[in-house]
Amino acid sequence: MKYFIKDDLALSRTPEGPVASYIVPFAEWLGDRGYGLVSMRNQVLMAAGFSKWLGHKGIELSDISGGHPGRYLLDRAQRPKLGDTAALRHLLAFLRSQNAIAEEIEADHNPSPVEQHVLAYERYLRDARALARETIINYRPVVRDFLNYRFGDGEVLLAQLRADDVTKFVQQKVSRLNLRRAKITTTALRSFLSYARFRGDVKLDLAAAVPIVANWSLSSIPRAIGRDEVSQLLASIDRQTAIGCRDYAMILALARLGLRSSEVVTLELDDIDWATGQIRVRGKNGRNELPLPADVGEAIADYLQKARPRNASRRVFLRDKAPIRGFVGPSGLGSIIRRSLRRAGIDSPTKGTHQFRHGLASEMLRGGASLGEIGEVLGHRHVQTTAIYAKVDLDALRTLALPWPGEAQ
Repeated sequence: MKYFIKDDLALSRTPEGPVASYIVPFAEWLGDRGYGLVSMRNQVLMAAGFSKWLGHKGIELSDISGGHPGRYLLDRAQRPKLGDTAALRHLLAFLRSQNAIAEEIEADHNPSPVEQHVLAYERYLRDARALARETIINYRPVVRDFLNYRFGDGEVLLAQLRADDVTKFVQQKVSRLNLRRAKITTTALRSFLSYARFRGDVKLDLAAAVPIVANWSLSSIPRAIGRDEVSQLLASIDRQTAIGCRDYAMILALARLGLRSSEVVTLELDDIDWATGQIRVRGKNGRNELPLPADVGEAIADYLQKARPRNASRRVFLRDKAPIRGFVGPSGLGSIIRRSLRRAGIDSPTKGTHQFRHGLASEMLRGGASLGEIGEVLGHRHVQTTAIYAKVDLDALRTLALPWPGEAQ
């Protein structure tokens, strides 16, 4: 006799074992997270098989641990399929959420001396400096590489650091990096050495010993996507589909508001004040309030009303694949941009999201906006950051050029 989980999902027999009573709630939990019927069926079958195996082994519900799924997959007669491990991981996560099994206790491990310092520095950046997660991710490997370079597997004695250690590491490291990564390396190293001095681990200002990466200030012009290309890209999106409706709103927010990709994906429902037409942005420099353009507001409202999955998340934009939730990081939006550009047949200056930010700044400059106004919209902390856009308006700059000596009158 079939055992019905829901109208369109059933097992061939009643579940057995210590997890049997949780099979139906587990299926509902999966459904709430946006898993499709096929995926739900596979995961429920895996849960039922795992529960039966637990029963045969005499393992009680309270004794289930993170090691049991691996043992079950090895004991099964059939070969593990793609997704089996994830299904059991989801089951254990559900059981923990129901307090049916204990939280997994991480195995004791003794981090190396280098790793201890990296973790302490990471906590400082997060708790004391409140730096963005992306910044910490960029800085962490640089510090780890530097400490491994100087101390290896031995004890880390920061008081023994000398300027020569710093300069040699940078010279060796940046020779293999592009300009952007090289600058991240030197910035991260200065940050760590300033932190070490702040803690009292080093007495000298070793941050001053970090070599400067050769780079003429304002030497490059930001690569911006053109207005016509933006229009072509937006027109190519099928807004009749749920994904297209979401992608259109996200890309329009990039183009019209000049937001960073991280600011778009972390946008929450409470950040939009529909009554006053304002939007609050969580940027690098804190929260910034901007007017909400009518077309952006309409695109977001269209997505919320017609296409956004029903979900408890407060994020405005959600993933289209299970588990349904907000984007983990800005890389998801970057993938959307690359896919959309390729589909529209646009050969843009770059494939990333910053080209929309540069495009808005360039259009504002040509429209007569001051650098201060542009910097305010883009959320720049220093005017020097915005100054590079002064070179974009080449026509205006040509009027400032002096005549060439000897030029015919």
